[in-house]
Amino acid sequence: MATAVTTRQQQQHAAELNVIARKQRSLWKDAWSRLLRNKAAIAGMVVIVFVAVVAILAEINIGGFHFRLAPFDPVTDQNTPKQLMEPIWTKAFGSKFTDPAFVLGSDELGRDILSRLMFGARISLVVGFVPVAIVFVIGATVGMLAGYLGGWVDNLLMRFTDIIYAFPDLLFVIIIVATLRDTGLGQILGGLILIFVGIAVVSWVGLARLMRGQVLSLKHREFVEAARCVGATPIRIMLRHLFPNVLAPIIVSIAFAIPGAMLTEATLSFLGVGIRPPTPTWGAMILEGFIVFSTTPWPVLLPAFCISIVLLAFTFLGDGLRDALDPRMKL
Repeated sequence: MATAVTTRQQQQHAAELNVIARKQRSLWKDAWSRLLRNKAAIAGMVVIVFVAVVAILAEINIGGFHFRLAPFDPVTDQNTPKQLMEPIWTKAFGSKFTDPAFVLGSDELGRDILSRLMFGARISLVVGFVPVAIVFVIGATVGMLAGYLGGWVDNLLMRFTDIIYAFPDLLFVIIIVATLRDTGLGQILGGLILIFVGIAVVSWVGLARLMRGQVLSLKHREFVEAARCVGATPIRIMLRHLFPNVLAPIIVSIAFAIPGAMLTEATLSFLGVGIRPPTPTWGAMILEGFIVFSTTPWPVLLPAFCISIVLLAFTFLGDGLRDALDPRMKL
């Protein structure tokens, strides 16, 4: 009996020590621990990392070092008359238009679809991350200044935000890109810089509103008042005290904004106002594939499948981050 009581006391003591140790972990370590327990989020991260590695290794040419994972050049390799080859697995269903050299088949110009998908992943990831980084800088700055300074600064910035918010996002991007497409800005990197600008101009308002709301809820808290009492400047308070405490919902918002930017680029390319051909993008591949859709659907289905998988992976990761960074989810 005494042994059983001692064992229960030891287990209770160990549990209390475990709780104390977990309470001593920082917010970010605790969130990372919860994120690792989310299988869907982990699956999303694996897919994103895999696509990123494939995009980077599609072709590397640095100095004298050259490596290309893609089997063919996505633009110029048309050295075969075997056009509109189907994926090799269709041979099991009786297809006679397959070639082992073209694992996923070829398009109407004889270009390897697998190679074009690999290079198209570069455009999608770059468009996903770079404009969102610009959106983060603009939205976080506007929201922080409006929330902390208040008064006429808040009214001015929020009324400007409301004006931008009133325009439909996709329509506004199409207008910007179509209008500036033939200018010098639209010629840089095949129109990639213009895509960055178009997406960033219309996408920062939601982040600015979120940042402002978080700052308004924290700027009168005790730790901010203590920083003011010791003589901290407004910039120091915003950067060192407020910004780290509002970063969690901002990270979740960014995680969901990345697939939105990728989908916007794919939509623009599908409409013919995105990246200039012959640069391969998944949206442009769908557009080109519709020309031969009645003959073979694979030039449309394969890039559409890639877009869906990557967007779903970012959605899973965003959901996981939202749950991991929510203090109410702490166990």
